[in-house]
Amino acid sequence: MSGPKTLSDFEGVWHLSRIIHDHAVGRAGTLEGTARFEPDTHGLLYSEEGTLTFTDTQPLKAERRYLWRPGKDGTISVLFADGRPFHDFAFDAAEARHWCDPDTYLVTYNFGDWPRWRSLWRVEGPRKSYAMTSHYTRAT
Repeated sequence: MSGPKTLSDFEGVWHLSRIIHDHAVGRAGTLEGTARFEPDTHGLLYSEEGTLTFTDTQPLKAERRYLWRPGKDGTISVLFADGRPFHDFAFDAAEARHWCDPDTYLVTYNFGDWPRWRSLWRVEGPRKSYAMTSHYTRAT
């Protein structure tokens, strides 16, 4: 398979491995856990949970939820768990931007090694400067 073609291609359980480089405070972190894409009424519910570890803190339990919806012309619309818009992306141009005053969030999805894939977030603002790379592999 050359890459995902529809939203349903993400359905299931994925191993999640994340690396975080926080340039603003000069520390690095990791998250190891799982991501689930489960069908709901309008698309998929994305939920992740794992252990977040930074070099200077005790490990923490981390959780996050988003709604993934079919968008216009074959795109994917990602919403916050409460339904507010977050970002949209297309499989063939998988980049998006989100402005959360005063911060800018840029994401690039890479599906070139499907069913392994990754997302790279770059976040910049007055008090934020970090890069976060998440690697996803199908759980067996």
